[in-house]
Amino acid sequence: MMQSALFNFQSLLLVFLLIICTSTYAHSMMPGIMDRNQSGFFGIFWKCARIGERLSPYVSICCVVMAVSIFFGG
Repeated sequence: MMQSALFNFQSLLLVFLLIICTSTYAHSMMPGIMDRNQSGFFGIFWKCARIGERLSPYVSICCVVMAVSIFFGG
């Protein structure tokens, strides 16, 4: 039976990491659009971009650990 990302902790962490990494990349490509939307629903992506920029060594370590756990752990 297939579980959604809300009920599987590893999948939920993977979704958060993907949102942080994607938001950080999008902010580096188009900072004007991201900085214009600092509040509201799209403010979540701006905040995730800030997390990715300021904690980038820790986010990259988490990405590597997640990749290893998915590759070997299943």
